[in-house]
Amino acid sequence: SSSKKSRACGASSVFGQLQMLSAVSALLAASSGLHASHAVRPAVAQRAGSVSLMAERTPLIAGNWKMNTVLDEAVALAKEVAAAAATAPEVDVAVCVPFPFIVPVKEALAGSNVSVGAQDCFYEESGAYTAAVSTAMLKSVGVDYIVAGHSERRAVFGDSDEDVNKKVLKVLDAGLKCIFCIGELKEERESGETFSVCDTQLTKGLAGVSEEALKDIVVAYEPVWAIGTGLTATPEVAQETHEYIRKWFVDNYSEGASDAMVIQYGGSVKDSNVDELMSCKDIDGALVGGASLQGPGFGRIINFEK
Repeated sequence: SSSKKSRACGASSVFGQLQMLSAVSALLAASSGLHASHAVRPAVAQRAGSVSLMAERTPLIAGNWKMNTVLDEAVALAKEVAAAAATAPEVDVAVCVPFPFIVPVKEALAGSNVSVGAQDCFYEESGAYTAAVSTAMLKSVGVDYIVAGHSERRAVFGDSDEDVNKKVLKVLDAGLKCIFCIGELKEERESGETFSVCDTQLTKGLAGVSEEALKDIVVAYEPVWAIGTGLTATPEVAQETHEYIRKWFVDNYSEGASDAMVIQYGGSVKDSNVDELMSCKDIDGALVGGASLQGPGFGRIINFEK
């Protein structure tokens, strides 16, 4: 698998080389004067060990159904996903479904290892907000995940970074898990602004989020130019940005927080490219749009091979 990862994601970048050197240095320091069988433990304890914690990250494959399906289709698709997830490797699986189908889909998934998510929420608890749906409502019907900041919410409905931040905080306050989406437009990538856009969205979107609360955050990197277009960031491009995002958590929280952070890739993920994407060391799952509407294809994505 390691050789495949090298082929898929290219040579290590500067960030990766620095992380590797840091890990090696810590291990060497810890092993000095100690028996080999005891050498690793102090290094891991001191550093919150990137080597060990990285292995403990459980990938999350989440299907985002967007504004698709009617009731019968939703229930049938949920049953297909449940069957496929039963054979999946060590991976968390979720489907983020339209509001009207949350309860019937959850019933269809009963007894499976598939979680149910909502695609958005409003940041107020209750009140005169016609058509809005609160985290309290979603929690009461058994939702596990809520998406915040999806590019379509930002572009079509005008969600600002500040709006997204309010939603993130509200999801965390409700004791639910948040899939927090970030990503650049085509023109921003072409002008070399990918990292600065991600930095801004991370900084503003996670304002007020403690390191302890990060355990309930999943970051989904979705290059906007690759969503629903059929275009996909190459594994090298995706890995480079994921690596930047992981380093952002080192700089703004801690190395331990960075190592533990699950970072999904979203952007025309298909059964034909998921293996290569999931072979990249900093890609911890996928937020899947159109391909999640086809049971067999999404089943193959869930059962990816590294």
